[in-house]
Amino acid sequence: MADILTLVDTNVLLDVVTNAPDWADWSIGQLDAAAMRGRVAICDIVYAEISVRFRSIETLDTALEAAGIELLGLSREALFLAGKAFLAYRAAGGARTGVLPDLFIGAHAVTLDAPLLARDTGRFRAYFPSLTLITPAPIQ
Repeated sequence: MADILTLVDTNVLLDVVTNAPDWADWSIGQLDAAAMRGRVAICDIVYAEISVRFRSIETLDTALEAAGIELLGLSREALFLAGKAFLAYRAAGGARTGVLPDLFIGAHAVTLDAPLLARDTGRFRAYFPSLTLITPAPIQ
């Protein structure tokens, strides 16, 4: 097994946890494929976002452990990069709300040079052009 680190965005985990009719199979398949390539992890922001679907820390931690998903904290470098991406976003006329979580997640992946498994990719592509994304095929 190669030791490629793949980071996972919240929407992919929510697909699995909620058994999303349109996305659960794709997300499960991609998580399995990522595990075959190496390590699978999330950052603090994804942990916080996914926590709303769990009753306790212990239940969430057990689910992540069972899925083989690690928690990797954000580095100062990632935090700084997210702040710079937010400045670029605001300079381009972006709204003040709702963007920072994606920027933290994207910056985390960039600073670890890890691909990001995600479905909602607009901000990642716009503010982190060097980021490798694992996404669904475009709908024809």
